[in-house]
Amino acid sequence: MAWYYFHIGHGVTTIAEDLEGLEFATPEIAIEEATKAARQLVEEKILAGNRVGDQEFEIRSSDGAVVKIVPFKSAAGLE
Repeated sequence: MAWYYFHIGHGVTTIAEDLEGLEFATPEIAIEEATKAARQLVEEKILAGNRVGDQEFEIRSSDGAVVKIVPFKSAAGLE
């Protein structure tokens, strides 16, 4: 098991830093969970009548390496 952190960003700007992280068995599972979470956030924005911007999850491992960038729009099938 390894720790992964889902930072929310917009391009090079970090909007919200994940200081707690989550533990997953593989990077692929972390990516799946980030994709699900991105879909949920997009759904909440749409239901609230808000615009879906270009936010993304930047998944980082415990050593700080970027594992994957998950754009919210892409996760929700909007791109």
